[in-house]
Amino acid sequence: MKKMIDVDFGSSRYDELVELRYKVLLEPLGLKFLDSFRDKEISYLHIGCIESLDDKLVGGLILAPVNNHEIRLMQVAVDPIYQGEGVGSALVQYAIKRAKAAGYSKIIMHAMLSVVAFYEKLGFKQEGTLFEEQGITFAKMVKKI
Repeated sequence: MKKMIDVDFGSSRYDELVELRYKVLLEPLGLKFLDSFRDKEISYLHIGCIESLDDKLVGGLILAPVNNHEIRLMQVAVDPIYQGEGVGSALVQYAIKRAKAAGYSKIIMHAMLSVVAFYEKLGFKQEGTLFEEQGITFAKMVKKI
């Protein structure tokens, strides 16, 4: 059984989440996690997915406030062993509920082309034109909540 949790910035669980994000999202692209970004994450909402049987962190994401109405969904990562089991969908659905409860009316994100269909199934819509960052093509996606 899996459960969603809020992860406190600077906690040991946060360190696990940073490591998971690096392993799943950055390392395969040859990118490094820069510690200088950690300070920016103090004001973000960090969400994790825990495998209840062994208390293992199997997924996570970040919600970063943009303004009083918008929040940005970032760094959605699921341990490869657990991919395809609905962890990503459950994380995003939980994040949508948390963002709405916090008073936000819109979630924005930048999705790699390989995951656009995944987010469309969760009600996100593409907005604007495709763009590149560090050689990777992204689509801006938006969901009103």
